[in-house]
Amino acid sequence: MGGSAVCDAPVIHDSAFVDDGAFVGSGTRIWHFCHVMPGARIGNDCVLGQNAFVAATVSIGDGVKIQNNVSLYDGVILEDYVFCGPSVVFTNVITPRANVSRKDEYVETLVRRGASLGANATILCGVEIGEYALVGAGAVVTRDVTPHSIVTGVPARQTGWACRCGSVLTIEQDQAECDRCGLCYTTSEEGIAEIADGRPHT
Repeated sequence: MGGSAVCDAPVIHDSAFVDDGAFVGSGTRIWHFCHVMPGARIGNDCVLGQNAFVAATVSIGDGVKIQNNVSLYDGVILEDYVFCGPSVVFTNVITPRANVSRKDEYVETLVRRGASLGANATILCGVEIGEYALVGAGAVVTRDVTPHSIVTGVPARQTGWACRCGSVLTIEQDQAECDRCGLCYTTSEEGIAEIADGRPHT
């Protein structure tokens, strides 16, 4: 297709179902056996891998990459440039029962800009995953994740800090410079912040 991706119409595979009333942004690609419910909103230049499901109240920002076998249930919000690895699991009810309807108890889950969720990670509903955080493969996230944190394990616990580009940061005397992209950071009890022109900012 010619031109920049943002100017292109969405590409939807013949086997996918995008229901009337769903919004799909330009340049977005939706692949085999996906289902997007009416009311769902998907931004520009996203990719939905095989067998992805998007519920009616889900909001997906621009540039989001969703790998195979990911289901986004009602209450899930993905900001711009979020990455969901294969078979990431989201939930939306804290105490589900098959014989008790709890549709009025859905709990919102928010994944902030640039965060990455590793393959087979499980995200319990009600948490917020901060900007540019990295959730390790197979981790079970049961509480909020601060921006730029690396969390791993069951339950997930912080094991380090990640640069905006995804590289692991080495902290020395509350400072870090990314070996890959050169961005600089400072850390404190409140978390981590980028340094621009010698001054920290969030």
